[in-house]
Amino acid sequence: MTDEEIRHQFDFWIGDWACAWEGGSGTNRVEKVLDGKVIIENFDGTPSMPLRGMSISTYSAEKGAWAQTWVDTDGSYLDFIGGWKNDHMLLEREGIVNGKPVKQRMVWFNITPDAFDWHWDRSNDGGATWATLWAIRYTRRK
Repeated sequence: MTDEEIRHQFDFWIGDWACAWEGGSGTNRVEKVLDGKVIIENFDGTPSMPLRGMSISTYSAEKGAWAQTWVDTDGSYLDFIGGWKNDHMLLEREGIVNGKPVKQRMVWFNITPDAFDWHWDRSNDGGATWATLWAIRYTRRK
């Protein structure tokens, strides 16, 4: 697969989305900028929760992977790396929670033109097992 083809792997995410999770809902606007080589996400969890955040994603030909940086109203800064695996997009990172090392990941799956599922997962055992901490169903806003 060429770098140009890989740059289109996240195209399913581009658009205006209604987001629903257990106990809440929000919106997410995702668009391509800078000659289509950068993806900007603007998430808004209000009024269900006060969290708002944004990410910037791009394909790094040098790393042969997608890289994403996330920042939010909690002051979080998270950096991810990954790519397309089988039928889903997977971005991962090493983190610290309560002073202990963890693995964290985001998974986009069940992807159709107008909907997909997104999970925020964490592993406390080096990736042997994973727990989903936040599951969001995305539906394209018309």
